[in-house]
Amino acid sequence: MKRDNWITNIFLALLISLLTISVAVASPLTQPKADGLIGEQSNGYLGLVHQDVAVDIKKLVNETNSKRKAGYQKIASTQGTSLADVEKIGGNTAIKKTLKGNYIRDANGVWQKK
Repeated sequence: MKRDNWITNIFLALLISLLTISVAVASPLTQPKADGLIGEQSNGYLGLVHQDVAVDIKKLVNETNSKRKAGYQKIASTQGTSLADVEKIGGNTAIKKTLKGNYIRDANGVWQKK
């Protein structure tokens, strides 16, 4: 049973990595991340580092998060696991792939430069 969990976790991580990579290379996110306006969070979603950002940045974050959630839900459904587990793995993967100098938000809600 433990072996099956381990294999499932590896498979989930690979699927989420693919999802995250496809989102991470999306050019609309690159500049706002580099400017310190948005960052990756441990919950698997983008967040606003500063609340006083332009409406188009807020829209970009909301649209990206909606796409991520749909992807996470699909993975959770396919793998028979919880959305929360997939989001957590997605968050860890996105944070690992975040470029140095961009912001990440830990589970305690603290923003910091990677």
